[in-house]
Amino acid sequence: MDLSLIFANGALTGEGNDDVGTFLFRGRYDAGNGECYWTKTYPGSHDVFYRGFREGKGIWGTWEIHSSCHGGFHIWPRTAGEAEEESASVEQALPIDAVTKENAVSLQREG
Repeated sequence: MDLSLIFANGALTGEGNDDVGTFLFRGRYDAGNGECYWTKTYPGSHDVFYRGFREGKGIWGTWEIHSSCHGGFHIWPRTAGEAEEESASVEQALPIDAVTKENAVSLQREG
């Protein structure tokens, strides 16, 4: 998953793409306790709900699609070298701000 997140005045916004498709992030964060929550929307398809906590250099938490499909995630910033290596392996370089790892407990995909 490649994504870009913006944290400003308690609002969390962003966009990205993964093997499912293009998505948008919209949510909130609390700078005091590190809690953040957002919805990842695949336009014309479905939403994924996230809740996590900023800890160190990343965000750890859980995701849920409806009540029957859920798992854990970790988002962390890319280092400068990772972005350069990734850009070198594609025809056209795209901005890459973060990567994620989602560990599926139960994941059912349509299509």
